Amino acid sequence: MSEKTLREKVEAALDRIRPVLRADGGDVELVEITGGGIVKVRLTGRCKGCPMSQQTLKGGVERVVLKEVPQVKAVEAV
Repeated sequence: MSEKTLREKVEAALDRIRPVLRADGGDVELVEITGGGIVKVRLTGRCKGCPMSQQTLKGGVERVVLKEVPQVKAVEAV
């Protein structure tokens, strides 16, 4: 059995938070993972312009990704 790639691990973590985002009409898209362990995502749908999007990013998306993928240092919106 092959070990999951970093991208696969991050996508799996994002899949855990997606149902919550989709329930409010939004979603998250993985854009890039930098060599320094920074995950860059794009919030889409209703999340895109929401005044709470920064809190959603840090308190929801980043919290889940950091917990499930220890190689990640931070999650940033682009």
